[in-house]
Amino acid sequence: MAEPTPAPSAPAPTRAGSPSLKDGGTVVPVREILWGSAAGAHKYETAEELEPEMAKLIVKLMVVQADTEFASIQQHRPWLDSAPTLEDRWIESRIVADEARHGLQACRILRDFGEEGQRYIDELLAKREGEHKLDAFNMKFDTWADVGAFTCFVDRVGVYQLRAFQECSYGPLARAMPLMLSEEQLHLNFGASVLRRMVQDGAKYTGSKEEAQGAIQKWYPRALDMFGHSNSATSRRAIEFGLKRWTNEEARARYVQEVSALTAKMGLELPPDGFDRRVL
Repeated sequence: MAEPTPAPSAPAPTRAGSPSLKDGGTVVPVREILWGSAAGAHKYETAEELEPEMAKLIVKLMVVQADTEFASIQQHRPWLDSAPTLEDRWIESRIVADEARHGLQACRILRDFGEEGQRYIDELLAKREGEHKLDAFNMKFDTWADVGAFTCFVDRVGVYQLRAFQECSYGPLARAMPLMLSEEQLHLNFGASVLRRMVQDGAKYTGSKEEAQGAIQKWYPRALDMFGHSNSATSRRAIEFGLKRWTNEEARARYVQEVSALTAKMGLELPPDGFDRRVL
């Protein structure tokens, strides 16, 4: 797939090295806003500096972020003592710990927004399985192949969302990104390894190529849905505010390009992009 053309709504950042950031890389942390309508100004450091619409959007984004982290803990928890190998159980425990810390990080940002932020935190901590915002996080891991496909495909969407926040205009959020992205990389590598071992080793490891393929059919559509609606006004506003770098459809196109190559290397196939989709 050809590299998608950047949307006019996402002007190139003005600082040297910004093409790397725009393409998903990293840059030396900076104090100024790199894109959006306030490009060149200092980053916002407190909730009080934000205009109401921007504050509302940050709260919305952090509620969804925290919700996915806490939901993922609930999904992984049954496999802490039933993963097929000792190494797999150790990595499962690390993933659960990472998700808890990421949820805490999102909640710390919500605390910047006073009583409203705390109210959302209380609601998040009270949620049970099946009560979460995104469909992918209301589904159980019925098999070990589910664990592999989820961490490979759904967690990878989470990484795209975090990359979109890199060096964003709200300083506390921008500074949270490097460590979160580093920790998430473990999840992606683990998921791909699980699927690869199922294909190559079959029962010597656990499961089979057919089970791995079935799990992709189950989780890939939910992963694509996680990017949100195409032509979303909210995603365009997030770019204008300097919070995100890509529209939903731009991020989804980058993702599809990456996972298409990855899946082919594993000897597996992706279903068509429209297969079993609920959010278009």
